[in-house]
Amino acid sequence: MANQFDIEKLINSGVIANELEYDRALVADRKLRILAKENNHFKELRIKLRNIIEQYERDQWTDINKISASKILESNKAEKIAELERQFIENRKLEIKKKLKMYDLKQENLSTILGHKSKTHMSELMNGIKPFTLRDLIIINQLLKIDMSVLVPVFLSQQDKSQINEIVKKLNKPKIKLQL
Repeated sequence: MANQFDIEKLINSGVIANELEYDRALVADRKLRILAKENNHFKELRIKLRNIIEQYERDQWTDINKISASKILESNKAEKIAELERQFIENRKLEIKKKLKMYDLKQENLSTILGHKSKTHMSELMNGIKPFTLRDLIIINQLLKIDMSVLVPVFLSQQDKSQINEIVKKLNKPKIKLQL
């Protein structure tokens, strides 16, 4: 699950590297705004994240002379990807909650089954603040009978897509294309 967004890694790095990270950070900020009302941990994360977002905006978007057409195109693509990821995470969360209710389980019970010690951590996983491990998703699949296509995101980074497209091009295999 290495290509999934992990807010703590971003906060630890202290820097947003590209438009996709920026849009993912904006999505995470909106989620943290809601979660911060209930938990100081999320409030602290949000403050740190907001500082990183503001620094990126100052560096990348305040000087109108630095904003090119390709920059705007990159931003638009990143925004679409981040929104698809947000929708995926929300749908996954709703499906897990539905199955938990069906089996008369609570999120806390699932946390215990997965071996997670804190409610906060489970909340971060469910809300996409931290990525589930593949082990977690396999357990959820087998325990709650949720199809893996609902649990496992199939998004590739722009870098991976570019590398794969370049290799396919070199192989001269025009019938092979990545699905968008």
